[in-house]
Amino acid sequence: MKWVCNICGYEYDEEKGDVDNGLEPGVKFEDLPEDFVCPLCGVGKDDFSKIDE
Repeated sequence: MKWVCNICGYEYDEEKGDVDNGLEPGVKFEDLPEDFVCPLCGVGKDDFSKIDE
């Protein structure tokens, strides 16, 4: 599953994770900490949308 930040367009791919920002591959978006913020613009999880592929 992929998620996109509605503000800046940053994409989080659960399969790939985001190792540069400490997120290992396979971590589901729902399992990210509640205080997770977009590494590019700093908004919270509420400002992300699921990408339908």
